[in-house]
Amino acid sequence: MNAYDSRKMADVLAPMGYNEVDEPEGADMIILNTCHIREKATEKVFSELGRLKKHKQDAEKEDRKVLMAVAGCVAQAEGDFIAERAPYVDMVFGPQSFGTLPEMVAEATGAYGKKRIINTDFEEEDKFDKLPEETIATGPTAFLAVQEGCDKFCTFCVVPYTRGGEYSRRPEAILDEVKALRDQGVREVSFLGQNVNAYHGLNADGETKSLAELMLMTAEIDGIERIRYTTSHPRDMQDDLIESHAHPKVMPYLHLPVQSGSNKILKAMNRKHERDLYFEIIEKFRKVRPDIAISGDFIIGFPGETDQDFEDTMDLVRQIKYSSAYSFKYSPRPGTTAAKMGGIIREDIKDARLQELQALLNQQMRDFNEQTIGKELPTLFDGTPREGQLYGRSPYNQAIYVTGHPRLDGQMDTVRITGTNGKSLMGELVLL
Repeated sequence: MNAYDSRKMADVLAPMGYNEVDEPEGADMIILNTCHIREKATEKVFSELGRLKKHKQDAEKEDRKVLMAVAGCVAQAEGDFIAERAPYVDMVFGPQSFGTLPEMVAEATGAYGKKRIINTDFEEEDKFDKLPEETIATGPTAFLAVQEGCDKFCTFCVVPYTRGGEYSRRPEAILDEVKALRDQGVREVSFLGQNVNAYHGLNADGETKSLAELMLMTAEIDGIERIRYTTSHPRDMQDDLIESHAHPKVMPYLHLPVQSGSNKILKAMNRKHERDLYFEIIEKFRKVRPDIAISGDFIIGFPGETDQDFEDTMDLVRQIKYSSAYSFKYSPRPGTTAAKMGGIIREDIKDARLQELQALLNQQMRDFNEQTIGKELPTLFDGTPREGQLYGRSPYNQAIYVTGHPRLDGQMDTVRITGTNGKSLMGELVLL
């Protein structure tokens, strides 16, 4: 979602004459777009700001103005603190506000005096209505936000406070954006949302469309060959979405966070589901698409987690067999319910449990990747890491590296998988 927001900020600023540059040296504006999910996010922001401050100071010596901004979820949650601790930052604004960037920039650079911008309000208007209709693609794949915010209030999570309540975009606006991306060479779209499968967009006729219906409408657009979505919540997983994976354009890949395999911990997290529901969902997906790759998220060391609770998580992982996963130690987020809970787990115990879990997940990833050796997979190339090499993704979202001519970048070709280093695949082009 942050990658999408960053792309949209660039789109918003383009009519003002701003173009993206690769390095902060010489830039007229530096925007630090932030995420508040991980531990010590605020301190990392200040560390990065300290490094970037030099560019602003150097510009001032040359009588040149550089705007510095902090955007995103850390800005939303810690806006006043950032403004107090980093007085050299000109603009602080949350993820709901970047549609008004032109107005903020105009105020921050006004002819009648500099005005510092602190914008962390949740506006009643749809932020997407303020974004430019033109979408600039940067390759054959594109992220596209269709849903934002969360109403689930998991006890460990800040998203409802930084992104607001669940909101779904209009289907027509999404499909228009997909077509604009298609016209620029995009062949794969990934629909985004904090709870993307909670999507329930109202069309012009007042009908509610589900994520499955949105994806199937997208599949009818010529030129779009792959459709993905992330991130899902087990409580919002409907049968029509599961069944949509039978469509050849919907990729055989599912990212479905569970966070814990313990019913006690799931209840403490306010996940509103138990482990059995998770197993039932995965079983349904595998009946519709037996080869589907499953990815997930895990939080280890949540307050009150016992050895048995951790073993329940390990048991769930052994049964599901993930192709990839993200796993982290629990860290308290300010303002969340879990931050006030007792039963804090010692860091050394969290470290040991995380290492054990990650060893299992890494082995499962390796096993999944090894089973593709010898297979021929359609691969969409999206980059040239170095001369003579192409980078792409398989239908199962695996990274694939092959030797090939850069003219193939952006194209779909068949690759025979020849090996794996555990995390990514190596292959060779199949000449048809």
